Amino acid sequence: MARKQKHEKEGNHERWLVSYADFITLLFAVFVCLYAMSQTDKAKVESLVASIRDSFGHVKSGGTSERVNFVESSDVRKIPAIKAESLSPGRGGEDLKSGARGRTRAEIKDFYAAKAAIENTLKGSGNQDKVSVQVTKRGLVVSLKEAGFFDSGSSEIKASSFELMDAVAKALTSFSNPIRVEGHTDNVPISSAAFKSNWELSTSRATNVVRTLTEGYGFQPQTISAVGYGEFRPIAGNDSAEGRMKNRRVDIVLLTRESEGGEA
Repeated sequence: MARKQKHEKEGNHERWLVSYADFITLLFAVFVCLYAMSQTDKAKVESLVASIRDSFGHVKSGGTSERVNFVESSDVRKIPAIKAESLSPGRGGEDLKSGARGRTRAEIKDFYAAKAAIENTLKGSGNQDKVSVQVTKRGLVVSLKEAGFFDSGSSEIKASSFELMDAVAKALTSFSNPIRVEGHTDNVPISSAAFKSNWELSTSRATNVVRTLTEGYGFQPQTISAVGYGEFRPIAGNDSAEGRMKNRRVDIVLLTRESEGGEA
């Protein structure tokens, strides 16, 4: 009797699922590792951020906003006086430097506009007694009074006056007219280690103003000059304290076209 032939087993068509499952498992493991590597210790990061904020004086004032934690006034040391060798502009000096390009020649209407701008700033800050402005045949004359800009017998510009200097420079910086800075004194003689006469004092004050305008505010050195007149061009009588106070000044003159070459 012939033996029955056994049927061959059919192939398993789902064996690919095993390899696919292994692949998916390995891929999942890779992404888990990448995710774990990307997660930093949040507690340590927050601690670092808090430390940096403390170092820069920031403290929480409620909610998510912050405020600056100012140093107690008892820890603040007095700032040394600024010397002539370290003259620097006020807070707006760098902005005025960048805007000094493309200057145009000022005409009479521009003189009055600049005069109004300076006077408005003076009224807003209550410094009308430190600067006077007028338009004359020579041009725009900005008078810096000694009481607001210099100590008696000194040519160094006060550090407290740079805010006013900013206002003056801002009003003049867009014009290409030549500028003459003129130093004036009263007729009280001076003789010190620094200045032998009022000539030297008035010239030194004018020179320091010129250097502040050119180095601090970008005025062109080719269009600005300094001159010292001493007590010989007063605008008031020297026989009274009030008159002498008016004569102690430095005039910044934005010259008209007609007066550019008319004076030494």
